Amino acid sequence: MSGFLGPLDFDSRIPRRQQTRVAAFLISAHGALARQFAFTLPMRLDAAWQTELNAQFYRESEIVSLLMRATSWIPDLALGYMAASWETAWLPAPIDGIADPRLAQAVHLATLAHAVHAGIRPAALLPVEANAQDPFVMALRRIEFESSRLLQAQILFLKGADLAPYRDAVSAALEQRHAGVRKLWRETLASIGVDAPGTE
Repeated sequence: MSGFLGPLDFDSRIPRRQQTRVAAFLISAHGALARQFAFTLPMRLDAAWQTELNAQFYRESEIVSLLMRATSWIPDLALGYMAASWETAWLPAPIDGIADPRLAQAVHLATLAHAVHAGIRPAALLPVEANAQDPFVMALRRIEFESSRLLQAQILFLKGADLAPYRDAVSAALEQRHAGVRKLWRETLASIGVDAPGTE
């Protein structure tokens, strides 16, 4: 398998089948984050770490909107069962040692977001010959740029003083999330003949 998307078409664009499956996975992951940020947001913010939830919600929503419009979609029957497995994987998992449900949900969101933003580097899949003016190519590069910015917020929260008493539990949850996201990303790329870089 190749480490890059392609082979490119005559306009140096990513094949539509690959666009469809990569975009579907990314929309599933970032859409799940957007939904969960929206449900986690309280009507009134009463803790400092909650202020970041609002910004994260809108940035994740923007990524989903961008992909929906920049992708050249084609019908893909396999996406039905693939999407079901993805959506199940994004659901909150119990975190041992954190009794406060609001804090546990925040940790779940931060670990999932950290795994998605750090573990999925879509622009790294683009061959150098890819058409730089293609909307899908530009979208993947934009998403990777935004992910690097969003990642800083998760790092600050996960290493913050609020979670100092739960460091071991947070580290275990983060490792588990990264492993799960890497596995799904590898499987998705393998289904379109691409070997995910930097996931071993």
